[in-house]
Amino acid sequence: MNSINKKEIEKFSKIAQEWWNPNGKFKPLHNFNPIRIKYIKENIIKDFKIKPSDKPLKKINLLDIGCGGGLLSEPMCRLGANVVGIDASIKNIEVAKFHAKKNKLKIKYKVTSPEKLKTNLKFDVILNMEIVEHVENIDFFINASAKLLKKDGIMFVATLNKTLKSYIFAIIGAEYILKWLPIGTHDWEKFVKPNDLIKISKKSGLSLQRLDGMKFNILDNSWKVSNDTSVNYILKLKKN
Repeated sequence: MNSINKKEIEKFSKIAQEWWNPNGKFKPLHNFNPIRIKYIKENIIKDFKIKPSDKPLKKINLLDIGCGGGLLSEPMCRLGANVVGIDASIKNIEVAKFHAKKNKLKIKYKVTSPEKLKTNLKFDVILNMEIVEHVENIDFFINASAKLLKKDGIMFVATLNKTLKSYIFAIIGAEYILKWLPIGTHDWEKFVKPNDLIKISKKSGLSLQRLDGMKFNILDNSWKVSNDTSVNYILKLKKN
């Protein structure tokens, strides 16, 4: 089996040069990034009982799946983590490698998918952020990801809920009205409800630790963690 959806890869490869343009086609992700980084960092520190420091993640082996141009891989590396970033798009990885080199960051980037990643290392933390709605088979993808996680390791999965509200906000609003994203970025049929994703994860030996919503405030253009999971949400899962 294969988790790679070729149409999705082609779609993102076409706009790969835009990854690091804060006002380009990935502007929503740049706006979203600070809250994602804070959430991941705080949860890792809490879970692994890490003492505060300049580089709190220095003993953490972290895998960023569907890393794109490295928008999360780079801040995780700056926080001290030993980062491996993988993506099925050659162009995405080329952009990520170039940007990391320019910023003198040691990140291992590979063109691959979780089921094809050749490594003897089991990771402490795996990031599956805004990726499950773009894969071919979610069950297979989560299972392949879980195999790369060490016992008691944690996986973060962020995606979009399958609700009428998410269709209105994430597709009609973000793509057609506000033009935040290229039309066709998301397919509502590929969105997944939290309970369904939790069940899929459970089958792969992952237990739910946290479920949080991520809510956008259009007035001040900022994101915050919320109880509202009707559009964007994030799961924190632990390997049994």
